[in-house]
Amino acid sequence: MRAIVQKEFGGPEVLRVAEVERPTLRSGEVLVRVRAAGVNPVDLAVRSGALPLLGEPSFTVGWDVSGVVEEAAPGARYRVGEEVYGMPFFPRAAGAYAEYVAAPSRQLARKPATLDHAEAAALPLAALTAWQGLVDRAGIGEGDRVLVHRAAGGVGHLAVQIAKARGAYVIALASEPKHAFLRELGADEVIDYRTTDYTEAVSDVDVVLDSSSEGTRALAVLKPGGTLVSIMEHWNQGLAAEIEAAGRTFAGVSVEPDYASLEALAALVDEGRIRPHVAASFPLDEAARAHELVGSGSVRGKVVLTVD
Repeated sequence: MRAIVQKEFGGPEVLRVAEVERPTLRSGEVLVRVRAAGVNPVDLAVRSGALPLLGEPSFTVGWDVSGVVEEAAPGARYRVGEEVYGMPFFPRAAGAYAEYVAAPSRQLARKPATLDHAEAAALPLAALTAWQGLVDRAGIGEGDRVLVHRAAGGVGHLAVQIAKARGAYVIALASEPKHAFLRELGADEVIDYRTTDYTEAVSDVDVVLDSSSEGTRALAVLKPGGTLVSIMEHWNQGLAAEIEAAGRTFAGVSVEPDYASLEALAALVDEGRIRPHVAASFPLDEAARAHELVGSGSVRGKVVLTVD
């Protein structure tokens, strides 16, 4: 099969198409014929060596997949021909930038019926990060005030929609050119972080979703008993201690595969309550271009690779 393989750390140019062996299955696994693979910032960090999750090259990056079950081992939840999506194995290697991916069936869910494969591949890692932080850890609900950093990005634009679907009042931080996009997604307030100090403009927030390493600045806006959901600093025990000492809750989130949450997200999608925004798609052999675009920091929503 074709896959994107890198044999060294570096820029997007290290991503090259290669012929590799098709994965084999173990009990409970399915072989997915990949139709689309999502591109996430973590992919770029692994590719460059800044985040050495997969050790030394050579390897294939990527986790988000949407496709069709080609083979099913004994004990698998799905049958041949079913459409599935997910984020298998994270943070271990999944090899999603490829024509086929083998994965435990319980790390996948049935693809939302109202999405095509490119849209479905844009969901798993970003949507699971938002869901596991906002719903599983912070328990947001009706009337909660939620502040979302980088609200127009991959995690952020889905977090805005998930929070709205749960009945929250959403305050979104993003540069001014992205404000109309965020209002269309349902944000109640949109603040330009470049021109406004949000710690002076916002108060009495129940939950802050921080993907910007803002640290203790959240204390200025969080009400007593509020929760800081930290994506970038989930490992920071010093920050956790400061937040807890101030009478707030620290929730560090490192996303993990979770078919039950994928099913819940698919239901919200098919009800018309959330939808991933695909900013651009590239064929598999143009993975380097996809990484360049994601690395520009200008993307609204997600970038995906399509696989013929």
